[in-house]
Amino acid sequence: MPTSHRIAGTLLAATTMLLIAPHLAQAQDADAQEVLRYTLTEAGLAKYSQATKLLAALPDQARGACDEEGTEAQSLDEMAAKLDGVPGARAAIQSAGMTSREYIVFSLSLLQNGMAAWAVSQPGGALPPGASRANVDFLKKHDAELKQLERLTPKGSCDDEPAEDVADE
Repeated sequence: MPTSHRIAGTLLAATTMLLIAPHLAQAQDADAQEVLRYTLTEAGLAKYSQATKLLAALPDQARGACDEEGTEAQSLDEMAAKLDGVPGARAAIQSAGMTSREYIVFSLSLLQNGMAAWAVSQPGGALPPGASRANVDFLKKHDAELKQLERLTPKGSCDDEPAEDVADE
Protein backbone atom coordinates (compact mmCIF):
# COMPACT_ATOMS: atom_id res chain seq x y z
CA MET A 1 0.00 0.00 0.00
CA PRO A 2 1.48 3.41 -0.89
CA THR A 3 2.60 5.53 2.04
CA SER A 4 0.07 8.25 1.20
CA HIS A 5 -2.76 5.72 1.67
CA ARG A 6 -1.28 4.48 4.96
CA ILE A 7 -0.93 8.08 6.15
CA ALA A 8 -4.53 8.86 5.18
CA GLY A 9 -5.71 5.73 6.99
CA THR A 10 -3.66 6.59 10.04
CA LEU A 11 -4.96 10.15 9.96
CA LEU A 12 -8.54 8.97 9.74
CA ALA A 13 -8.07 6.54 12.61
CA ALA A 14 -6.35 9.16 14.77
CA THR A 15 -9.00 11.75 14.02
CA THR A 16 -11.78 9.28 14.74
CA MET A 17 -10.09 8.24 17.95
CA LEU A 18 -9.63 11.81 19.09
CA LEU A 19 -12.91 13.33 17.95
CA ILE A 20 -15.67 10.84 17.37
CA ALA A 21 -15.43 7.82 19.66
CA PRO A 22 -18.30 8.37 22.12
CA HIS A 23 -16.90 6.03 24.77
CA LEU A 24 -13.75 8.08 25.38
CA ALA A 25 -13.14 8.99 28.99
CA GLN A 26 -13.42 12.60 30.12
CA ALA A 27 -9.61 12.99 30.16
CA GLN A 28 -9.43 11.75 26.59
CA ASP A 29 -12.16 14.20 25.60
CA ALA A 30 -10.09 17.00 27.14
CA ASP A 31 -7.08 15.74 25.16
CA ALA A 32 -9.13 15.69 21.96
CA GLN A 33 -10.31 19.23 22.60
CA GLU A 34 -6.74 20.35 23.27
CA VAL A 35 -5.61 18.99 19.91
CA LEU A 36 -8.66 20.47 18.17
CA ARG A 37 -7.98 23.92 19.65
CA TYR A 38 -4.22 23.85 19.02
CA THR A 39 -2.98 26.58 16.69
CA LEU A 40 -0.17 25.68 14.31
CA THR A 41 2.46 28.44 14.18
CA GLU A 42 5.75 29.20 12.48
CA ALA A 43 7.59 29.02 15.82
CA GLY A 44 5.96 25.68 16.65
CA LEU A 45 6.83 24.28 13.24
CA ALA A 46 10.46 25.36 13.61
CA LYS A 47 10.72 23.54 16.96
CA TYR A 48 8.81 20.53 15.67
CA SER A 49 11.03 20.31 12.57
CA GLN A 50 14.18 20.47 14.67
CA ALA A 51 12.87 17.86 17.12
CA THR A 52 11.84 15.56 14.26
CA LYS A 53 15.29 15.83 12.67
CA LEU A 54 16.94 15.07 16.00
CA LEU A 55 14.66 12.10 16.59
CA ALA A 56 15.45 10.78 13.12
CA ALA A 57 19.16 10.95 13.97
CA LEU A 58 18.76 8.65 16.96
CA PRO A 59 20.17 5.11 16.65
CA ASP A 60 17.92 2.69 14.77
CA GLN A 61 16.77 0.83 17.87
CA ALA A 62 15.46 4.10 19.34
CA ARG A 63 13.99 5.50 16.11
CA GLY A 64 12.22 2.28 15.18
CA ALA A 65 10.78 1.51 18.59
CA CYS A 66 7.23 0.29 18.07
CA ASP A 67 4.42 0.01 20.56
CA GLU A 68 3.98 -3.51 21.84
CA GLU A 69 0.65 -5.07 20.98
CA GLY A 70 -2.04 -4.19 23.49
CA THR A 71 -0.12 -1.30 25.05
CA GLU A 72 -1.48 1.64 23.07
CA ALA A 73 -1.39 4.95 24.89
CA GLN A 74 -4.84 6.30 25.69
CA SER A 75 -4.01 9.91 26.57
CA LEU A 76 -1.62 12.66 25.57
CA ASP A 77 0.27 12.16 28.81
CA GLU A 78 0.59 8.42 28.15
CA MET A 79 1.79 9.09 24.59
CA ALA A 80 4.37 11.55 25.91
CA ALA A 81 5.52 9.05 28.53
CA LYS A 82 5.94 6.36 25.85
CA LEU A 83 7.93 8.78 23.71
CA ASP A 84 10.07 9.71 26.71
CA GLY A 85 10.76 5.98 27.16
CA VAL A 86 12.60 5.84 23.85
CA PRO A 87 16.32 6.28 24.57
CA GLY A 88 17.39 9.80 23.65
CA ALA A 89 13.95 11.00 22.55
CA ARG A 90 13.21 13.27 25.50
CA ALA A 91 16.60 14.98 25.25
CA ALA A 92 16.22 15.42 21.47
CA ILE A 93 12.80 17.02 21.82
CA GLN A 94 13.81 19.23 24.73
CA SER A 95 16.90 20.45 22.88
CA ALA A 96 14.54 21.68 20.14
CA GLY A 97 12.61 23.72 22.72
CA MET A 98 9.57 21.48 23.20
CA THR A 99 8.28 19.03 25.74
CA SER A 100 7.33 15.54 24.61
CA ARG A 101 3.68 16.40 25.25
CA GLU A 102 3.95 19.52 23.05
CA TYR A 103 5.56 17.39 20.35
CA ILE A 104 2.69 14.90 20.54
CA VAL A 105 0.04 17.64 20.45
CA PHE A 106 1.72 19.30 17.45
CA SER A 107 1.96 15.92 15.68
CA LEU A 108 -1.69 15.09 16.29
CA SER A 109 -2.72 18.57 15.20
CA LEU A 110 -0.86 17.99 11.94
CA LEU A 111 -2.69 14.69 11.50
CA GLN A 112 -6.08 16.15 12.35
CA ASN A 113 -5.65 19.21 10.18
CA GLY A 114 -4.25 17.05 7.38
CA MET A 115 -7.54 15.16 7.37
CA ALA A 116 -9.44 18.45 7.36
CA ALA A 117 -7.33 19.70 4.43
CA TRP A 118 -8.03 16.45 2.58
CA ALA A 119 -11.78 16.77 3.28
CA VAL A 120 -11.80 20.34 1.95
CA SER A 121 -9.96 19.25 -1.21
CA GLN A 122 -12.58 16.66 -2.15
CA PRO A 123 -15.31 17.53 -4.67
CA GLY A 124 -18.00 19.29 -2.64
CA GLY A 125 -15.78 19.03 0.43
CA ALA A 126 -16.20 21.31 3.40
CA LEU A 127 -14.25 22.11 6.52
CA PRO A 128 -15.18 19.55 9.20
CA PRO A 129 -16.96 20.89 12.30
CA GLY A 130 -14.51 22.37 14.77
CA ALA A 131 -11.62 22.36 12.31
CA SER A 132 -9.56 25.51 11.97
CA ARG A 133 -9.37 27.16 8.55
CA ALA A 134 -6.18 28.90 9.72
CA ASN A 135 -4.56 25.53 10.52
CA VAL A 136 -5.63 24.05 7.18
CA ASP A 137 -4.18 27.08 5.40
CA PHE A 138 -0.99 26.74 7.47
CA LEU A 139 -0.66 23.12 6.35
CA LYS A 140 -1.13 24.05 2.71
CA LYS A 141 1.45 26.82 3.02
CA HIS A 142 4.01 24.44 4.59
CA ASP A 143 3.21 21.34 2.53
CA ALA A 144 6.67 21.00 0.99
CA GLU A 145 8.44 21.39 4.34
CA LEU A 146 6.13 18.85 6.00
CA LYS A 147 6.73 16.36 3.18
CA GLN A 148 10.46 16.70 3.81
CA LEU A 149 9.86 15.79 7.46
CA GLU A 150 7.83 12.73 6.40
CA ARG A 151 10.90 11.46 4.57
CA LEU A 152 12.74 11.26 7.88
CA THR A 153 10.72 8.20 8.91
CA PRO A 154 13.37 5.51 9.22
CA LYS A 155 13.37 2.29 7.23
CA GLY A 156 12.50 -0.61 9.47
CA SER A 157 10.22 1.49 11.62
CA CYS A 158 6.71 0.33 12.39
CA ASP A 159 5.81 0.97 8.75
CA ASP A 160 6.61 -1.92 6.49
CA GLU A 161 7.53 0.25 3.49
CA PRO A 162 10.59 2.47 3.13
CA ALA A 163 10.35 6.23 3.62
CA GLU A 164 11.22 6.87 -0.04
CA ASP A 165 7.63 5.90 -0.96
CA VAL A 166 6.53 9.33 0.27
CA ALA A 167 7.99 10.82 -2.92
CA ASP A 168 5.49 8.78 -4.96
CA GLU A 169 2.48 10.77 -3.74
